[in-house]
Amino acid sequence: MATRDGKGLAVVTGGSSGIGLELAKLFAADGYDLLIAARGERVEAVARRMREAGTAVEARRTDLSTQEGVATLHAAIRASERPLEAIAINAGVGLGGAFLENRWEDELDLMQLNVVGTVHLAKLVVPDMVARGRGRILFTASISGTTPVPFEAVYGASKSFVLSFAEALRNELRDTGVTVTALLPGQTETDFFHHAGMDDTCIGAGPKSDPADVAKAGYEAMMEGREKVVAGGLATRFEAAVLNRVLPESMKAERHRKMSEPGGAESSRNA
Repeated sequence: MATRDGKGLAVVTGGSSGIGLELAKLFAADGYDLLIAARGERVEAVARRMREAGTAVEARRTDLSTQEGVATLHAAIRASERPLEAIAINAGVGLGGAFLENRWEDELDLMQLNVVGTVHLAKLVVPDMVARGRGRILFTASISGTTPVPFEAVYGASKSFVLSFAEALRNELRDTGVTVTALLPGQTETDFFHHAGMDDTCIGAGPKSDPADVAKAGYEAMMEGREKVVAGGLATRFEAAVLNRVLPESMKAERHRKMSEPGGAESSRNA
């Protein structure tokens, strides 16, 4: 990787689109050399455009839902010969629809990427950060991790895991010089809902936050060493700060069901 006199190496997973891409732009603007990783060929085109704009960036097309994919990314981090100063473990997928109808293979892929890949990558990079006595880690969780989410049952559970993992790891690392921050986005204008098969839901068809704003909130929270940040509009922040703290789980589940039930967008328009 070609380097410049900057702040060291930053890594962004899921860095080819959405929140991950916006995080990568923020790291680049702040003077970091970048390594971005994602499934699919788009990551290489994104890196090419960023290099043309003057960013020192390397791309790794790798599947972080597999042990081999995580090992490939870790090898690239080591090969860069730069200390890893910050990592945004952001890669993840969603899956909408009824649990009884969704394919096991799709649910397993989601858990392998959102949960297993997240923990595996952290397991590989955290020891070196602790050994150096510095580093910043940002985990992309979700506001869905604070409530039951019918018709996204496995996705919501995976984000509950990520949030709990980030908060526990933060406590374990509190005296090491390594900070851990959890980013909890609400509905964000990315390809997430389309890829999750949720275009016909109220939440999929409804208003969403700009991914640049969400990424900025997460980036700033990470740089300030904060525990977590809810990113989104006023309704999202109210949901996280008030509703999801005081409502019983059954009421939260029913509330989300109305937003995520397949066909809900059309039913809402016809009501």
